[in-house]
Amino acid sequence: MDRAPEALHRAITARLLVETAAIFLGLAALTLALADRGAPTWAIAAPILAQGCWFHRLYLVGHEAVHRKLFPDDPRTNDFVGQVVLLPLLVPMAVYRAIHRFHHGHNRRDARTSALDTFVVPADAGPLRRALAWALWYLAVFAGGFFVHSLVSVALFLFLPLSIARRVSPAFEGWTAALQRSAQLAFAAGLALHGAIFAGLGAEVWGLLLGLPFVAFALVYSLFVYIYHYDTSYGSPVRHNVRALRHNRVISWWLLHFNEHATHHADASIPWHRLASSRVTLPPEYADNQRVTTFAGAILQQLRGPRIVVDEERR
Repeated sequence: MDRAPEALHRAITARLLVETAAIFLGLAALTLALADRGAPTWAIAAPILAQGCWFHRLYLVGHEAVHRKLFPDDPRTNDFVGQVVLLPLLVPMAVYRAIHRFHHGHNRRDARTSALDTFVVPADAGPLRRALAWALWYLAVFAGGFFVHSLVSVALFLFLPLSIARRVSPAFEGWTAALQRSAQLAFAAGLALHGAIFAGLGAEVWGLLLGLPFVAFALVYSLFVYIYHYDTSYGSPVRHNVRALRHNRVISWWLLHFNEHATHHADASIPWHRLASSRVTLPPEYADNQRVTTFAGAILQQLRGPRIVVDEERR
């Protein structure tokens, strides 16, 4: 970066971090204030749900750090700040980066690779097997299942012996003992944060500040995580197996312009605040990926269920 753009980017990053922290702390204070005053359950539930949504903002600030875009000229500061933001979510930066690198490199390469909406079944699969695929899909999207899937993935990166991990999935390519140790330390720091609030302020306060918002985040994350790739194309180049969504003033601000997802996959180095001005249009042969363009439409189309692919060679 030249000095002027670099200074501007640092100022925008500083504003982003201050805004994110201020709203996080403000929602926490509001939740506690309402609880202390004996507010009705629905009134307390509102800021808790909002905090769960804001946890998703933390996740996306972490996403900027994963791509080394918070402080591109200072990798150590980038990773430190990104990891601090991710501590309430118990997400180690190293694991996030490894999983996300695989996503960008292999997204929907084929029906079996990084295609979360696709279930490959043997040719003789009966109605029960197909019904199971539908049930798993609906649980994944609408009942927090994708969050559970992510938790399992994090656990595997944290604790699976490397000799086994590399045979389990190509996502573990490049995963080293040093990275695993750093991820374990980051996970322990997240647990320490949760434990300190639990021990110092009590179970009820922990539940209001972290526990219940975490549940809300699980539902929000699962609902949103695949809307940019659901029922899109397979094959290479994998960067085109994606869709963009129409700008929505509030949602795009909340999600750091993640609606410009085609642009992000075309060039993952573009920082969040330049995605709209750098918009990339999918090639004409991928136009079907844009059958839906709004956030509401992208969420609701997931009700159509999974894509079931029959493997004629498996019986």
